[in-house]
Amino acid sequence: MHVAIAGNIGSGKTTLAKKLGKQYNWDVQLESVEDNPYLKDFYEDMSRWSFHLQVYFLNSRFNQVAKIRASKGGTIQDRTIYEDCHIFAANLYKSGFIVERDYQNYLELFKSMIKHVQPPDLLIYLKADIPRLVANIQKRGRDYEELISIEYLKNLNQHYADWIGSYDLGKLLVIDVNDMDFVKNVEDEASILEKVDLEVNGLFS
Repeated sequence: MHVAIAGNIGSGKTTLAKKLGKQYNWDVQLESVEDNPYLKDFYEDMSRWSFHLQVYFLNSRFNQVAKIRASKGGTIQDRTIYEDCHIFAANLYKSGFIVERDYQNYLELFKSMIKHVQPPDLLIYLKADIPRLVANIQKRGRDYEELISIEYLKNLNQHYADWIGSYDLGKLLVIDVNDMDFVKNVEDEASILEKVDLEVNGLFS
């Protein structure tokens, strides 16, 4: 069982991944953030560090996928390798932060890797508007994330809308978290767990 959580920065992916890992006794594969050597530099100078950051994330995610495939138990993954390419790298390229030569190099690398990747059995997309994302980002208080612009988040949300709208790699569960607080509100948490449980049980039927 491989379940992945997709969503913009600040949508609550990591929190939900940990909750689901505990709920189902699954291995939790989190995004490499705290130990990422490029992230702080990236937010300070996107033009210089975008390509380096995206290659780092791509490699990290590919290693996660390999680990998930080798695992005999269930896994919940915080963000997918597809988002690295179709959301974040694509957005940086279209925004002019990755030049054509580097972007084509990145795409060729992604194409080579994706041949060895199996999509998740279930993809959970946490849909959140800009006010919710900003509130969550401010709440967790990472210094480098203070440099994230509203425009950057808006562009990512649009890429997510386009990608989720045509997603056909497997089962998809979209959860609108704009009016939810599944950290403090027990009812919200229960509602999400019920939705996920229905999808997970459906995979076995």
